[in-house]
Amino acid sequence: MKSLAMRTFRCCFGLLIFSLLAAGCGDDGEGGTVPTVAATFTVSPGVEQVTVTNAPPKATLVLYSPQGRKMLGLITDTFGQAVFAYVPDEYEVVETGNSVKVNTTRGRTLKGGSGYFIRNESIAPIEQSAPFHVLSRDDVPPDSFYDAQHLDKGFTYIEMRDGVKLSATVRFPGGAKAPPYPTVIEYSGYGPSNPDSPEPGTMIAGLLGFATVGVNMRGTGCSGGSFDVFNPAQQADGYDIIEAVARQPWVMHNQVGMIGLSYSGISQLYVASTRPPHLAAITPLSVIEDPWREQWPGGVYNSGFTRQWIAERDRESAPGGSGWVQKRIDGGDMTCAENQVLRTQNIDFEHFGRLLEFYPPDEDDRRLDLLVRKINVPVFLTGGWQDEQTGSLFANLLDEFREAPTKKFLVFNGRHPDGYSPTAITRWFEFLEFYVAKRIPRIDALTRTLAPAAFEGFFHVKGLGFEPDRFPNYTDYGQALAAYEAEQSVRVLFEVGGSSASVPGAPVARFEADFPSWPPAAQARRWYLGADNTLTDNTPSAALVDKYQHDPAAGPITYSTTGAYDFIYPMIQFDWPPLADGYGLSYLTEPFAEDTVVAGNGGYADLWFASEAADANIEVTLTQVQPDGTEVIVQSGVLRAGHRKIDTTMSDEFHIDYTFSEADFRPLTPGQFIEVKVPIRPFSQPFRAGSRLRLIIDTPGRDSPLWAYENPDYGRDIFHMVAHAPDKPSSIVLPVVDGIQVPAGYPPCPSLRGQICRPYVPLVNHAAGQ
Repeated sequence: MKSLAMRTFRCCFGLLIFSLLAAGCGDDGEGGTVPTVAATFTVSPGVEQVTVTNAPPKATLVLYSPQGRKMLGLITDTFGQAVFAYVPDEYEVVETGNSVKVNTTRGRTLKGGSGYFIRNESIAPIEQSAPFHVLSRDDVPPDSFYDAQHLDKGFTYIEMRDGVKLSATVRFPGGAKAPPYPTVIEYSGYGPSNPDSPEPGTMIAGLLGFATVGVNMRGTGCSGGSFDVFNPAQQADGYDIIEAVARQPWVMHNQVGMIGLSYSGISQLYVASTRPPHLAAITPLSVIEDPWREQWPGGVYNSGFTRQWIAERDRESAPGGSGWVQKRIDGGDMTCAENQVLRTQNIDFEHFGRLLEFYPPDEDDRRLDLLVRKINVPVFLTGGWQDEQTGSLFANLLDEFREAPTKKFLVFNGRHPDGYSPTAITRWFEFLEFYVAKRIPRIDALTRTLAPAAFEGFFHVKGLGFEPDRFPNYTDYGQALAAYEAEQSVRVLFEVGGSSASVPGAPVARFEADFPSWPPAAQARRWYLGADNTLTDNTPSAALVDKYQHDPAAGPITYSTTGAYDFIYPMIQFDWPPLADGYGLSYLTEPFAEDTVVAGNGGYADLWFASEAADANIEVTLTQVQPDGTEVIVQSGVLRAGHRKIDTTMSDEFHIDYTFSEADFRPLTPGQFIEVKVPIRPFSQPFRAGSRLRLIIDTPGRDSPLWAYENPDYGRDIFHMVAHAPDKPSSIVLPVVDGIQVPAGYPPCPSLRGQICRPYVPLVNHAAGQ
């Protein structure tokens, strides 16, 4: 929170600047002066953005820095509006009104501070605003701002610190119980405030006795403001939501929790990083590590699900982009209708994201593995290693919750919706009872009776239900909480979908293991690429080079032949054919002599790589080959080979991260071998005695369910080479965890959630020069 003295200084400084620049003359941004008059348009500063209204249509408004430098010109829409949020690499004038396209390869945002001003340079004399202060994320209003807001059951609006009103729906739990209620918030850009259709997390929490508040992010639903993706304004809004809701008389303990999966799971991490004083706990499910790494995994553009998701957000955040919003407007909700007008100022995020080929420094403001270090409330988090939408990089967050007093993580092989599996929801409810309701968790008999039908409706599997209550013998809350907190922090489920206790593909695990932290303690196991397609324990004795042809058709191909919403079913439709001869490399271990469990933040392929081109994308895929010839996908990773500067502050023995900056990018020299470490995404996997580990190296594509990749178009045949020689010992390094008992026998093929299978077909590597 900024001090009163600092605010006073800013105010005085702003008046000083205004006295020098306003009425009469001002710097023209080029060293000269121009006559100006006071502005007739309205300036509304917010968090790292400023909105202009009441300007003439198609007027050129120019934003100036406190030093009098031109930053960006925006041509207002037909309503006389403009929103300044991003700053281009060089001054330019951009037309607004239909998907604003600001050209920045650095993702620069408008920073908080005093002394900015805006001119209308379309008229004479030029109109100039008074200097204004742009808020930073942590410029928090006084408590009285939140105390003045009163929210009742039903559809409503919550005011943010910049005056924007967000649409919300307040729901009380069923039954005759009187308030106060334990209360949780679901916050996203989907439809959490839709009064006619609660989000799944809201619905489940309500059935389990919680009051819920569903809030739409600014620029979505019926909320005001302009839309962005996880920007500081949305983070600050989350703080304001928490503080306004927690003060309501119907909120138990005057503290709230947060719930939600995917979008509303990710938003919790951003909100909690602002440290709202009245936030009790968060429960993010199926989340990401970092928006940039989601759109550019390994520096390779994700043209699959991430691109589709962004396009869908652009569509839904358009004026009246959702059916329920139009219904509200048609029903007379004038606030909702008025809030749609500013949607013409929304950024074109497909265009914006494509420009960010290299990691922009301002992305640190949205990078969760940095932001979660600030979270100081209990955290319950779940995620699937083969999550078809968000992937498994979330695991890189788990050792970064440095100030969270309690951490409970549930991880598993599986898919995006599996955070709502009975196993996950049982522990989710347990956590919310302890830290939001502050009572001993018990699921009543009626709820248990109704649960199988509800879970069947969601997962399309009969017989699913909650796990048993784990604290039935406790009568003292403090003692039960102490017992809960004494348990291990990490629960890992193995071979979900392969349990004989349910149908193949059901969200039920075969076995599990607990650990005090993630990643678990592990030993590094290195296999070297050898002759005759082998992975061995020994360094190469001969100098060999294998080659494969770049596959221009691979990038857009995913193995799923079904839609994203079908991943909730026990089985999905897929097509995962063997790799075509010459288009990849394959290396295989000898059969494991004993059961071996690999678990951690991935590992990496340490390759000596060369190409005939100056740019190359590499994919490495791990599979398990069973004694009966069944091949099961385990995990993969991709890297643009020009990214070789390792970020040592974010990397460790097994997890390799890169700076991904433009300054550190190094094109390849055709034909020259370099060492490239291709990170493999986090996972856990048992390899039974008799099975083999396979490494595949090829062009990105084909081995992901919904992620697709944009690879180089060379316009001719290009070959890539991998050496394995005494002086170029290519290898793979994985974390092996001891002490886990693996049950005998293999799950049916197919059955494992997120892990498709096929008959194993050998691939003969081609030697360079042949």
